[in-house]
Amino acid sequence: MKTTMTMSTAVAAAAIAVAAYVVWKSDVLDRFNFAAASADAPSGDSSPAVSGRGPDATPDQSVELTDKQLESVKVEAASEREFPIEKSAVGSIDFNEDMTLQVFSPYQGRIISLFAKVGDDVTKGQTLYTIDSPDLLQAESTLIAAAGVLDLTTRNLARLKQLYETRAVSQKDLEQGISDQQTAEGNLRAARDSVRIFGKLDVDIDRIIAKRLADPTLIVASPIDGRVTARNAAPGLFVQPGNPPAPYSVADIATMWMLANVAESDSPAFRLGQPVKVSISAFPNRLFDGKVTTIGSTVDPNTRRLLLRSEINDPQHELRSGMFATFVIRTGDPVRSIGVPADGVVREGDGTMTVWITTDRRRFTKRTVSVGMFHDGYHQILEGLHVGELVATNGALFLSNALLSAAH
Repeated sequence: MKTTMTMSTAVAAAAIAVAAYVVWKSDVLDRFNFAAASADAPSGDSSPAVSGRGPDATPDQSVELTDKQLESVKVEAASEREFPIEKSAVGSIDFNEDMTLQVFSPYQGRIISLFAKVGDDVTKGQTLYTIDSPDLLQAESTLIAAAGVLDLTTRNLARLKQLYETRAVSQKDLEQGISDQQTAEGNLRAARDSVRIFGKLDVDIDRIIAKRLADPTLIVASPIDGRVTARNAAPGLFVQPGNPPAPYSVADIATMWMLANVAESDSPAFRLGQPVKVSISAFPNRLFDGKVTTIGSTVDPNTRRLLLRSEINDPQHELRSGMFATFVIRTGDPVRSIGVPADGVVREGDGTMTVWITTDRRRFTKRTVSVGMFHDGYHQILEGLHVGELVATNGALFLSNALLSAAH
């Protein structure tokens, strides 16, 4: 009897302990669930409401903004834009070597004076340098002698004509005088031409003959309008025709070259004569027009690139050799696609591109899109967005950051 009562008491005590444990556990679970619900609930207007984080959430995630937060986001309807088919590359500006001339002295001699520096703009016929030329001195001496002989033979012929009229000389003597005078005239013309080759004008030649004074100073002038690109001359330096380096180099700067190395894979898109738009870092708000003039015939085995040369118009002579430049060539007809401003597209950490879509201009849903070309500040959207859908065109990064902050 006593044993039976003791067992009953133990069973009752165990039942009471189990009931107390169940009550305690239930209370703990209720407190935990309340704390979790409080953590997920929005606190005033300071944080955007986030959905799509539960076990049944879809890939799209949403953010709901307050009125104040909406001021940081701009919403527009997605619309189509034209995206040109273009290829671009970077390169540098250089002188047009087809219009660059090396100005050698036509005859040997020593340089006397220099009249232009590197970077000076010169005109055709403007003096670049002068030399003391023994060849010019010889030609002028021959000219003076020829002029003297002609003067002598002309006076002699006049006397022979007078004597012939009085039968004082024979016809043979007269004919010989005529021949001598004609020979002297021919020699003088040849002598004048020889001096004229040195750049002397007729007025200069007449002055030499009148003063009987040879001037060995040979003037070497610029053959074209352009800019001095190199000077390898100095007073006293002995120069010879065609012996490099040339004393001066002058380039016609009405056109310049743009040299670029383009990818081998892009080469089939280029054609001779294609119009080119070139932007120069020194002139950020301007474009220079040109055309493709040379496509390289070989590919660099190391870089897998080839040379592309364009001729750029520079009527104001603003470009300088060595300037950094970027060229764009339109290689096809433009295409129409949905365009979203750059601030409306976000590159995620995994490399995907996303935009934020809304239907009520308050709740925004992140959507992955396929992006194509970029032109004039707009991304081309190939997939994931339809015309007329409301998209955040400014503030997409703010929405992504708000989602990320709320998730943590």
